[in-house]
Amino acid sequence: MVRRKCLLLILTSLFMGLLASCASTPEFDTTQVDKALTPQSVVAEPEISQGKTILWGGTILDTQNLEDSTQIEVLAYPLNSFHKPLQESKPLGRFIIRHQGYLEAATYAQGRLITVLGNIENSQRGKVGESTYVYPVISTKQLHLWSLHDDQNRTSFHLGIGIRL
Repeated sequence: MVRRKCLLLILTSLFMGLLASCASTPEFDTTQVDKALTPQSVVAEPEISQGKTILWGGTILDTQNLEDSTQIEVLAYPLNSFHKPLQESKPLGRFIIRHQGYLEAATYAQGRLITVLGNIENSQRGKVGESTYVYPVISTKQLHLWSLHDDQNRTSFHLGIGIRL
């Protein structure tokens, strides 16, 4: 009977661990996504890409609350298989997320990682230092703000059972 309870405890722990690892991975409908598009390619050929669906991510550079929307400036990076930005890679350019409604700027803060599924709306001119920069603007369908403690880049699996006295 004791063995059966221990086995049940171990199996329950394994199941709960698998559920927890799945819960932190966002699910995006990528069936309509044009994977060939990058912020740089959209700026180079805006007429071809307008209205297309993208899945991009990167590091938040700035967040501004406007009258009826929130604008997030992002430095784009390639995404891994979990759709998390790979900061170790070469940046792909910058883009702006335009989200209808209010997002807390303190939550969507500089340095946080974000992934967006959305449509290419248009382009917007801005400044990066003293240089003029053209940003693709993305209207959101879905946003995922990565947890500060989330590390989907790890491929190891950990299972531990311990008793603390």
